[in-house]
Amino acid sequence: MSDHDSVLAAAKEWRGEKMAIATVVSTWGSAPRPRGSHMLVHEDGRFEGSVSGGCVENDILHTAAEVIAGAPFQLKRYGVADASAWEVGLPCGGEIAVMVQPVSADGFDPELFDRIAEAREQGRALTVTTDLTTGHSDLRPVETGEVFANRYDPPRRLLIVGAVQIAQSLAQLAQTLGIATVVIDPRARFLTEERFPGVTLDDRWPDEAVAAYAPGPATAVVTLSHDTKIDDPALIAALASDTAYVGALGSRRSHAARRERLAAMGVSPQAIDRIDGPVGLDIGAIGPSEIALSIAAAMIGAFHDRR
Repeated sequence: MSDHDSVLAAAKEWRGEKMAIATVVSTWGSAPRPRGSHMLVHEDGRFEGSVSGGCVENDILHTAAEVIAGAPFQLKRYGVADASAWEVGLPCGGEIAVMVQPVSADGFDPELFDRIAEAREQGRALTVTTDLTTGHSDLRPVETGEVFANRYDPPRRLLIVGAVQIAQSLAQLAQTLGIATVVIDPRARFLTEERFPGVTLDDRWPDEAVAAYAPGPATAVVTLSHDTKIDDPALIAALASDTAYVGALGSRRSHAARRERLAAMGVSPQAIDRIDGPVGLDIGAIGPSEIALSIAAAMIGAFHDRR
């Protein structure tokens, strides 16, 4: 989740001060925030993150103040079946359970923020387990009792090959979704900051660039150039790893030809089958912006393993 970065940044800024951390440990129905979402609360009332999109935050702030003042950790449940749900503003039909811990050695150790940040920077997933009896979080698995395991995946990343018009729309959309985006194209006239503001630009040949970024389960690679000299090497590099999503722009006919080319270059049929081609969900997209939307939807589905 992209909002982990803002919570980690706040934890770093507030280091050494009294804090509490609220975490969504379970959800049912139309819960407004996913399991694992955090809200970090400073003793002066400042907070970062969200556990319900605004529905129960006021109540969580009150509970966090109690925990910061010395009260034990608390596990709170909110749902429409409870009268209090309407009071705190959760009438949407969902239910959530939120754990509130002190940021301390006995609760959520401050060092865990550093370990999570390090893992994200290195592109690794990290799991923190919490004993829901004691409220203590640790990197070591909890063997007995009721346990909550929160997996922190590395930040999502999108490698766009081909600095074309669709790439402009897709890069903007990916940024809105909190996905770190790199546009790769050896053609300098296409790859300019004016066309791709705020996006990392890479003018290396795509096979070299894609391999250098070591794409994995949190990375998507999409080829858009329509130039086989640019797209095909990038696809081969992407398929050589466990890239979450590999998509290639083109018609069904051009994708059939692409399959033949890649097979002739030694790519296995199983690897070629991983390519989403023609790229994106079939939503009848017309024009660069709609095509970019269809690609983004397919990519998100792959990140959530729903394809």
